[in-house]
Amino acid sequence: MSFTLPSFAKINLDLRVIGKRADGYHELFTVFQTVSLCDEISFAESDSIRLTCSDPQIPTDERNLIVRAAVILRERFAVPLGARMHLEKRIPAPGGLGGGSSNAAAALIGLKRLWRLGIGFEEMVEIAAMLGSDVPFFLYGGTAIGFGRGTEIEPKDDISEEYLLIVTPDVHVSTNAAFEKLNAPNLTSEVSERILLNCRFNAELLDLRHSALKNDFEPAIFTAHPETALVKKTLLDLGAVNALMSGSGASVFAVFDKEETRQTAMKALDIHVNWRKFAAATISRGKYREKLGFEV
Repeated sequence: MSFTLPSFAKINLDLRVIGKRADGYHELFTVFQTVSLCDEISFAESDSIRLTCSDPQIPTDERNLIVRAAVILRERFAVPLGARMHLEKRIPAPGGLGGGSSNAAAALIGLKRLWRLGIGFEEMVEIAAMLGSDVPFFLYGGTAIGFGRGTEIEPKDDISEEYLLIVTPDVHVSTNAAFEKLNAPNLTSEVSERILLNCRFNAELLDLRHSALKNDFEPAIFTAHPETALVKKTLLDLGAVNALMSGSGASVFAVFDKEETRQTAMKALDIHVNWRKFAAATISRGKYREKLGFEV
């Protein structure tokens, strides 16, 4: 058996770091959204776990979440088989677009199929959370709220936007360093609940063309990496109706009102030779499930 699955990127339509929890992790609130930019992972039966990648910068040993997903599944379910996997990499890494987390979730879905494992959805989510904070979201897709460490997911009505443009400058942002720069306060449960309630209310009213989009990482990252701030300013100057940094950066996504404006912006960005740019659209939960052949 052999087959190939897409591994879609995400953007954060809203991202709040509410504070530091008693367990040392940060309490987050975010609105995740899958987009059409994607990697591809090919799966085939083998006698061992092997991963290759089109990008020589990407590790292919157990530092890679694809391999770690395979090892966890094989040990947990005593699988006697291996898997030969190839990652065709398109999502910038790192970039705040969840490429590694998406790869991990796609690996879980692909290996469940390859090894014919009878794993229920809740158990898949539990394994996904072991691999990383964003991984559970990629078992849902579409538009969803993430809270806690980002591992607790609530699907919401899909947001649809056809004319997105994602730009990733040649800037490396450390997620751990980004959290440290925030200097988030320690939380009490009462304060946490009050802030979360307000975040949920705002999320229900979220409109990518008219809402003031918020990412709590922007001020610190823009100060540490001014080129990221320049990306956002440039996209707005080129006619985007809204723009926001995704995750802890350095990718910025922009929303355009029509294809002509997006195309003009893409052409104007050619002068920035170190900025990678991707025309994209939102991917609904239904389309996401269909493309991955995975039922939620």
